[in-house]
Amino acid sequence: MRLSTVFTALAAALPFTTAAYKGFNVGANNEDGSCRSLQDWIDVFNKLKTLPQGIDSVRVYASSDCNTLANVVPVSLYSGIKILVGVWVTDDGHFSREKDALYNAIQQYGSSWIAAISVGSEDLYRAQYQHTNEIDPGTLATRIYDVRGMVRSQGVNAAVGHVDTWNVWVDGQNAVVIQACDFVGVDAYPYFQNVPIEGALDSFFSSLQQTRDAVSRIGSGAAVWVTETGHPVSGANFGPSVASQQNAQTYWNQVACALFRQNVDTFWYAAQDYNANPSFGVFDASGNALYAQNAC
Repeated sequence: MRLSTVFTALAAALPFTTAAYKGFNVGANNEDGSCRSLQDWIDVFNKLKTLPQGIDSVRVYASSDCNTLANVVPVSLYSGIKILVGVWVTDDGHFSREKDALYNAIQQYGSSWIAAISVGSEDLYRAQYQHTNEIDPGTLATRIYDVRGMVRSQGVNAAVGHVDTWNVWVDGQNAVVIQACDFVGVDAYPYFQNVPIEGALDSFFSSLQQTRDAVSRIGSGAAVWVTETGHPVSGANFGPSVASQQNAQTYWNQVACALFRQNVDTFWYAAQDYNANPSFGVFDASGNALYAQNAC
């Protein structure tokens, strides 16, 4: 397959500079649970490039699972869409495989495709609120330093950090993780906080500001990115928060547009969200938009 032919038109349309990343979260699995193929990744990148906001980045959750980086990096290089790389940290064997996949991708393709690297995703939330005891803050910080050291030894200067929910970032016991980060990725959903759509904008930016304040108090100099937010198009209501396409559209128009105007690095959740209840997907399994990602 000649990716250069597929992406010639897309690459020509890319802007020369971008003040902040405008991206989407994209899972590595299809609707039937199978791993995305190379062609599947091409299809989703093509779809994202049709959006009027000028999407320039994608967040993936893992490096080795489903051969994610092996498939997605060539597509990234030809499309110009950069990758916020995920590295799973829980389970020593899994962490080792993730590091190896990232190392090999850099050895083979360089690092121009990397937007940043997230070492872990919502590990602190699961440990503190779901009592999984997967990892403690000190161990997570050590693994962030580990991955940073590995990529720096390869000449990669991309930011290395961690993605988690806003409420664990403001918890002082997690300061050691903030100190380890070049960037702090914030996941915030007013829907899950029982906030009706009329109050969602204020609720979201309150969560974001509280995270910024926590990072500022630590004095680490870490940047604060929005790595997950969105509103469900279908599924159960969360108290007065109603899952609907209309509310998802309203949330995009208010929150996404505000973030884009403020040049906040943003990764919307999610491009597709198969078989989930509630479902946050922007596109259905056929690639049809469930609500419009309007230009702001």
